Amino acid sequence: MDTTAAPVDSGSAGLVLTEELLLGDAARWRRFGEVVPAGHSQKPDGSPDYGLFGPGSIAWEVILHPATIVFETAAQGTVQFMYKPITAGIRDADPISRRARSGRFTMFEFFERFQRNSGMHAPMWLGDTTTATKMAAHLHRIHGHVHGDVIDPEDPSLGGYAAAEPRDAMWAAITEMHAMLFVYEKLAWHGDEPPHALTETQRDQYVREMSAYLRLVGAEESEIPRNMADLDALYDTYSPYFGMRESVFRDRETGIHMIQQYKLVGQRNWHPSHALATDALTEVYEQWHDVMNAALPERLQRAAGLTAEQVAKSDDVLRRREHDIRDIQNAANEARIMRLLWGPDGVELIENARRLHRDVGLKAA
Repeated sequence: MDTTAAPVDSGSAGLVLTEELLLGDAARWRRFGEVVPAGHSQKPDGSPDYGLFGPGSIAWEVILHPATIVFETAAQGTVQFMYKPITAGIRDADPISRRARSGRFTMFEFFERFQRNSGMHAPMWLGDTTTATKMAAHLHRIHGHVHGDVIDPEDPSLGGYAAAEPRDAMWAAITEMHAMLFVYEKLAWHGDEPPHALTETQRDQYVREMSAYLRLVGAEESEIPRNMADLDALYDTYSPYFGMRESVFRDRETGIHMIQQYKLVGQRNWHPSHALATDALTEVYEQWHDVMNAALPERLQRAAGLTAEQVAKSDDVLRRREHDIRDIQNAANEARIMRLLWGPDGVELIENARRLHRDVGLKAA
């Protein structure tokens, strides 16, 4: 959800949405020319350039699972809306919020905002070093204008936000990576084998591998966690910045909860063809709220406002939705959603990384 960029311009309330426009072409995700998949270039010493992670990494084991491919957007949105500086930045500076305030917003733009998310991160996770660096630099530039003096008007102690500065850039990256981890551990089926947690050693390795990504986006070196205990401690330090407060979501110009504002303006500008976007949004995001909350680590469940009873019933929720969870990550659904959410370049990056990862196998931590 931190990928702030101009949406596809719907032009007016008269937008007629088509399947072709909904799907989009590579330009919707591409920002600096063709991407170079991991392993398709060489380092100065002549060895393959696998980018930030590479085959055999725990990071690729997590990122490349079908469950992560289909749930990454929903999981990331769930966690990042809890990090108040990200919500404040979307509220104040995101193009879709500006268009909603001006009355020009459509529900296609809401979907397209979610749609770009996974595919614009794939070059950093699955490309070579140059590709990862170029995308990170692009995101840093466009996030440069996302800053403000107030995160929560009802809690001045939080101060302001700045998406391109070390604290908020670090937490955007951590919440992306942590979201994929809990998806893998709670929702990733392996044939008939149910989801399972990584070992403690593998989880520590995942956090160590994550440090390359945090460094790429500009995190302060002294704050980069080296293991899961470090990450837990970092959450403790920044706990005031996590939570779901209506005052953070409330548009500061209109006084309306920003999500409600999107929906109200989208309804005013509604055309029957926009159902293509709302149906897709329901499939990949809206229908999974209960599942994402149930899959969250307990500290984030508390930040999301779940009661002790709801937390205790998390496993029941996942068992009740087991058929749906397994069905959406089957091969046909995954292929369709991969193209829809990750884009043509993302599909190429994923398929290439999977070939490399299969050839190497998962490294012992």
